[in-house]
Amino acid sequence: MQLGINLGYWGAGMDADNLAVAKEADKLGYAVCWAAEAYGSDAATVLSWVAAQTERIDIGSAIFQIPARQPAMTAMTAATLDSLSGGRFRLGLGVSGPQVSEGWYGVKFDKPLARTREYVEIVRKAMTRERLSYEGEHWTLPLPGGPGKPIKLTVHPQREHIPLYVAAIGPKNLEQTGEIADGALLIFPSAEHLEETAIRHLRAGREKAGKTMDGFDVVPTLPLAVGDDVSALADMFRPYTALYVGGMGSRKQNFYNQLAQRMGYEKEAAEIQDKYLSGDKEGAAAAVPRELIDSTTLLGSVDRIAERMQAYAAAGVTTLTLAPAGFTLEERITALRAGTQALERAGLA
Repeated sequence: MQLGINLGYWGAGMDADNLAVAKEADKLGYAVCWAAEAYGSDAATVLSWVAAQTERIDIGSAIFQIPARQPAMTAMTAATLDSLSGGRFRLGLGVSGPQVSEGWYGVKFDKPLARTREYVEIVRKAMTRERLSYEGEHWTLPLPGGPGKPIKLTVHPQREHIPLYVAAIGPKNLEQTGEIADGALLIFPSAEHLEETAIRHLRAGREKAGKTMDGFDVVPTLPLAVGDDVSALADMFRPYTALYVGGMGSRKQNFYNQLAQRMGYEKEAAEIQDKYLSGDKEGAAAAVPRELIDSTTLLGSVDRIAERMQAYAAAGVTTLTLAPAGFTLEERITALRAGTQALERAGLA
């Protein structure tokens, strides 16, 4: 099992620290550094900045927003980043959610599975440097009846095949991801529930494509905090968990809330959402069960984290992405180093 880091969003006041964390992860041998985007910093600019100041670590988009870019533009960006980084780019995609897609990008959030499938097909075709033509429900290239003609990508990626990942939560999305992608980006993953909530659906998709799970990258992201007081560490992540379970998306379309329910927290997920959407964010955070936080983060001593890493590896995780927490750069670097120590202690390095 490899380790990755996720820098999250740029512009949150820790930008200089984020670059230092990426550099330290590069020195420690972490496999990949992911950056996210929603409606603030874009991931492509951040990744180019990180790539320019690191040597070995891969850079990955977790995620590029599908509603933000035409698929051909995503292929151009992926090819450019792969070329500039010397073949270190990993392309992660996601449809976002209805609030961001429709409110920020002005793109209707409808038929997300079909849109994702078409998007991936176009991106893959464009990156092969074939002349691009496509007929689908959501995209037709070139546009019919006009002056457009099939064009091929002029940039040469460093590699013939750039790894493509899809962020997936729901069963149908996970199955399609197993079918069409090289890896899956997961969030709020519990090792104890990973088979039922994710792996079995990914496996079904792989089987549909006539493939096995061999070579397929299962990549969950987990916050990481090191210390002796596990309860206090868990409390650090109450607002984070409440935001996703309670306030990410609408009442009917909150994929993270639905995931918490599939993990057995039906009553608690409903309470968190009710309080969060009514404006009681503190109450929502207080309603998050400690067990939910503990099972979806890496908390405690190096030995305790090592045990949890073993559980994730046994569940089928191939790249464990860490989001090292801390109020200072020193604390985040300490957490980052503890991650590599735990991996070695778990016998997974």
